Amino acid sequence: MSSLNLDDFTDLIERPDGGVRRDAEARLERRIVPPGSLGRLDELGEWLSAAQSAVPVRPIAQPRVVLFAGDHGVAELGVSAHPAGSAEQLVRAVLEGASPAAVLARRLGVPVRVVDMALDCDPEALPADVVRHRVRRGSGRIDIEDALTAEEAEAAFLAGVAIADEEADSGTDLVVLGDVSVGGTTVAGVLIAALCGTDASVVTGRGGRPIDDLAWMRKCAAVRDALRRARPVLGDQLQLLAAVGGADIAAMTGFLLQSAVRRLPVVLDGVVASACALVGQRIAFRAPDWWLAGHNSGEPGQAKALDRMAIEPLLDHGVTVGEGAGALLALPLVQAAAALAAELPELPAVADQASEKPSEDVSEAVSEEPLGEAAEEAPGAASATE
Repeated sequence: MSSLNLDDFTDLIERPDGGVRRDAEARLERRIVPPGSLGRLDELGEWLSAAQSAVPVRPIAQPRVVLFAGDHGVAELGVSAHPAGSAEQLVRAVLEGASPAAVLARRLGVPVRVVDMALDCDPEALPADVVRHRVRRGSGRIDIEDALTAEEAEAAFLAGVAIADEEADSGTDLVVLGDVSVGGTTVAGVLIAALCGTDASVVTGRGGRPIDDLAWMRKCAAVRDALRRARPVLGDQLQLLAAVGGADIAAMTGFLLQSAVRRLPVVLDGVVASACALVGQRIAFRAPDWWLAGHNSGEPGQAKALDRMAIEPLLDHGVTVGEGAGALLALPLVQAAAALAAELPELPAVADQASEKPSEDVSEAVSEEPLGEAAEEAPGAASATE
């Protein structure tokens, strides 16, 4: 029997500080620019203040990209533009600085951490710090078998929890969360369809590298078949992750929940991260208050998941490549919101304005004096007027 009690996260996760958010709203009202004139940047600044319990908000000083990697057995059905078992090549591109996410991270000065949870390759093929959390080699084909055993699902989930603790302890103050996987969007579609109660075609997209119509039909069929296996275990989220998830998916879910426990804000990348967040919401309903959606990836499953969590993407640039690239594009927006919230000056205090204009104060005081008192002090003036 598992010693992991997911219900504990409901008690451990608190919402961002509401009192601090109200203080941030009050500060916004006093700034030299009109409230609302900066659009969502104002909202982001307030959210960051609440997350940090700080007014003014502190700058985002140590962001980090964290990418969970894995191969999914369902890719054997030809549901992805990448060959089954080829996620290692995608990971190598990230590590060598040749992927879009790696280029953006380098330009923004953000370190990238890749965590191999279930790549289908020899562990010796990758650096030790990448493979040290690996649970298994590849995940099962979810249309006909479980992705993981119960023990593997728990180990992967706890690995995600440990990685969140490592990041929080190291001073990371914002995480951009993504995945490096082959077959991951199919798995994400199954989880989202199961949790939202929708059909396969509603959540099935064409992936980061678009697939043709025949591959899309195969993908829909795989999601449909996996859904039959997912629905009986919807009441147990860890069992759901074992049945139709994967080691990288389980780890990302654990990471998201523990990040919320540690009050570490997270920017979600695409449909895979959104699916993990949706599982996390089912476990702890307050957890989504700690997450942002970096961008709209164009995947229908992502839109469905974000709508269920009431999270609106920050950007919509048509970026479908995945691997954290779209969420990284949103990072400068979040950093700009923090800078504007902290550095824009406030209007001069009313008291200071009053001391500079005494004559106006006198006239205002007279105009505000009750009419009855004025009449009692000067009855003669009243009769002269009559």
